[in-house]
Amino acid sequence: MASPAVQHQESPESYNSFARLVGVIFSPKATFESIARRPNWLLPILLLTIVTLAVVGFFGHRVGWRAFFEKQDANSSSFQQASSEQQERSLEGQVKYGPPFVYVTAAISSVIGAVIVAAILFGVFSGLMGAKFSFKTSMGIVTHSWVPGVIVALLGILIIFVKDPSTIDLQHLVASNGGAFLASDSSKWLVSLLGSIDIFSFWYMILMAIGFSAAAPKKLSFGKAFATIFFLWAIFVVCRAGIVGAFS
Repeated sequence: MASPAVQHQESPESYNSFARLVGVIFSPKATFESIARRPNWLLPILLLTIVTLAVVGFFGHRVGWRAFFEKQDANSSSFQQASSEQQERSLEGQVKYGPPFVYVTAAISSVIGAVIVAAILFGVFSGLMGAKFSFKTSMGIVTHSWVPGVIVALLGILIIFVKDPSTIDLQHLVASNGGAFLASDSSKWLVSLLGSIDIFSFWYMILMAIGFSAAAPKKLSFGKAFATIFFLWAIFVVCRAGIVGAFS
């Protein structure tokens, strides 16, 4: 008969894919230890993709894409300088071709983003810092760390149905970052910068730090993993704001 200690060590292995979705919220350390032993990533990606598409679909149904692009064009100096006929043709093209692009982006953004982030962190932690785990483990940690994004999506759907459609901003649907509180005519680089400083972004980073420290406890402490992830995130945020400012 297995000893209690052995039974305790093996208990996280009993987590199935659905249990991990809940466990990453309420017992992240044990859940990520289980993921490190038996990594998987497909279910969280599917779930995130489904809820993202749901947000886009409900937004298009309740708010409408014409209203969305009209709001975008209101902040475009080139659009405002065009003649009324040019504005109408441009708006018709946006309404016709824009929604399919948004849907395709929503369908592929989660998996592409996860692959990129998992590859970067795998390279840094495993290649540069000597933490030994597989790319599949990195994918499992990253995708499960993004599970709180389901909460963001569900809050967004609720907001779509309870708020006045004319006041809904798809890009800042849930007011969890500084960009949501800026005026509509604020500098785009500032919107990008403050929009990235999001409560949920820090939640994701904390979960990733827990996950990678669980995958390689001898090489990565939670503090070391979090500092590395935060540093890489800060570089990305500043560079993106700089690019937006340069081309806006």
